[in-house]
Amino acid sequence: MARIPDAFIDELLARTDIVEVVGGRVPLKRQGKEYSACCPFHDERSPSFTVSPTKQFYHCFGCGAHGTALSFLMNYDRLEFLDAVEELARRTGMEVPRETQQRNENNDTKDLFNALEAAARFFQRNLDGSDKAKVYLHGRGVDAAIRTQFMIGYAPDGYSALKDALGTDERRMKLLDRAGLFSKNDRGHVYDKFRDRVMFPIHDRRGRVIAFGGRVLQKDDGPKYLNSPETALFHKGRELYGLWQVKQANQKIARLVVVEGYMDVVSLFQFGVKEAVATLGTATTPEHAELLFRNAPDVYFCFDGDAAGQRAAWRALESVLPRMKDGRQAFFLFLPDGEDPDTIVRQEGAAGFDARLQQAMPLSQFFFDELAKDIKLSTLDGKARLAERARPLLAQIPDGAFGDLMRQRLTEITGVGAGNTNTTSATPPVSARRAAPSQSGHNKPSLVRSIIVRLLHKPSLALAIESTHGFSALRLAGMELLLELIDLVHARPDITTGVLLEHFAERDEAAALQKLAMQDLPGDEDSWRQEMLDAAVQLEKQMLQQRLDELQAKQRSMGLDETDKYELRTLLQARIGRH
Repeated sequence: MARIPDAFIDELLARTDIVEVVGGRVPLKRQGKEYSACCPFHDERSPSFTVSPTKQFYHCFGCGAHGTALSFLMNYDRLEFLDAVEELARRTGMEVPRETQQRNENNDTKDLFNALEAAARFFQRNLDGSDKAKVYLHGRGVDAAIRTQFMIGYAPDGYSALKDALGTDERRMKLLDRAGLFSKNDRGHVYDKFRDRVMFPIHDRRGRVIAFGGRVLQKDDGPKYLNSPETALFHKGRELYGLWQVKQANQKIARLVVVEGYMDVVSLFQFGVKEAVATLGTATTPEHAELLFRNAPDVYFCFDGDAAGQRAAWRALESVLPRMKDGRQAFFLFLPDGEDPDTIVRQEGAAGFDARLQQAMPLSQFFFDELAKDIKLSTLDGKARLAERARPLLAQIPDGAFGDLMRQRLTEITGVGAGNTNTTSATPPVSARRAAPSQSGHNKPSLVRSIIVRLLHKPSLALAIESTHGFSALRLAGMELLLELIDLVHARPDITTGVLLEHFAERDEAAALQKLAMQDLPGDEDSWRQEMLDAAVQLEKQMLQQRLDELQAKQRSMGLDETDKYELRTLLQARIGRH
């Protein structure tokens, strides 16, 4: 399989701002020269995730996740390597070599996508032949154009319709199983997961089918909706049903309306509201929130007005709050009892539904109303309780006007000064939490380690070391690693810290290099260069002494030949000259 040239990747990452890439998906706060956030790869309350613009890499002190902008896209957006390369290339205006794109296709993943596409076409064909499914959709007002736009289909009744049609060999059976289309009973019998259901294919950001949602035709035929299980391609907490269709229908997306069900999305599209998406049977996650705001500045959450709807709205608010950068807005629309977007839009049309959206509650109002529900704000105790409830939540809002205004509003309601809002949940700066090794007393770092640390902070410093001949044979711990780092930078002069660390990602040295790269290093680039060169001179002195010791030991044990004697005299003169 062809590789994308290292030089292309180096240039791609050199042109990419990792803070911009990560910050578009995770709310970052500046801490000194770096940025911090709660880690997007594991649950945590205090931020242990840091992004370095100078080193162009990210690192989590909690779970150990780390890498470049490229690996971040692969892990956060669940992209294949080539897809992540193409995404960064698109952002930077670079073009991935064509032959590389064609040869680097992951055949296994490609076959999995093909299997899901084949299943979607199978369901579509069966919809054409099912009167009861077409009657159901007609009754819901879904016409043929919308059915085609969303690739809506029908899974036949029976236990093996899909298996019999597509599972023609063992490999195809395994692919369909991995795609989440089969179930297995206690006796090990494999059968179709979706049976007698209207099928809604779920698309990824490139329009490829990655999963399905199936809806029963009759109320009493099992769970109302059945979703594909999590697979290598499908993670329900990171996908939004209908987002692909929204992107195709709108040149510019001014807003997104988040509803609960597939049919809500389809009905809104049918009546002209072409900005609706749905979470996939789960609460709004932080990943959903980031995905929503990456595509639209205004997000409307549409829920039932009952207690369950209120809880769902609050969970959405908790996911949205840390992502409320300036320019973003969130609203909450609660529908009357017994109504959902599907019924509302059919009764009132797109204009009526839009009028309801215009009256939706801003996040700020919902936030304070919900927190104050069981509080008597007429009392000092009640105001204090509201202030204590609000403070840790307000501390999650990114720096900017919205956060300032929310804290100002808290002061207006309670009379409690919000100047110290962040103190209750503040965490020490990232740099204070770093486990930097002691550099005093008996634990002074070695010269080799001293150079490695400086090269990790600024790889191009290695170019100042024109030759390693003067110390390359030193028998010191870490010497082979140091020589490899220097050689790597000389071969790839524009390499960044992030790419350098990725080079060692699968190696035993990876963890240690990560720690050294995150270590605080006083001074600036000029001082690091001089310290590195001074350390290199000391290594050369040690190299000279090591060779002198070897020759003198040989002289005592077996004597020296003329060549050895000449070398010994030369080394002794060199040592005198160095002193």
